[in-house]
Amino acid sequence: MELIRRWSPFRLAHPILSGLFYAFAWMLLGALILSLLLWLTQMQEQDLSLYTYIVHAFAMLSGGFVAGKRSTNKGWYQGGITGILYGLIVLLVGFLALDAGMNAKDLLHLGIAFIIGAGGGMFGINLSK
Repeated sequence: MELIRRWSPFRLAHPILSGLFYAFAWMLLGALILSLLLWLTQMQEQDLSLYTYIVHAFAMLSGGFVAGKRSTNKGWYQGGITGILYGLIVLLVGFLALDAGMNAKDLLHLGIAFIIGAGGGMFGINLSK
């Protein structure tokens, strides 16, 4: 492991940035798996809504976990902010790419993103000690 650290000195030191990086990495992997499921099975795009929510929830949970693990205190806060930023970026992409409008349901999604990220941050801070 030390050899890899010597060759690649790139490390995201800030807990929120590292949490966002891991969250989007897990989201990318989940999107790839869902795309393969669409391609290789008889699944239709209309059946994917539950699975996309699961992928996003796992990504926010893992991002909050990493943010909490990298922080020294207030893991719930670091994870919650990571969840909110993840949700805002996903909403922004939906707004710009899909021309989706903003409504009150999006605020509910941001609240849920905060709760999931904060939960991951609580687990992360407690497992780091």
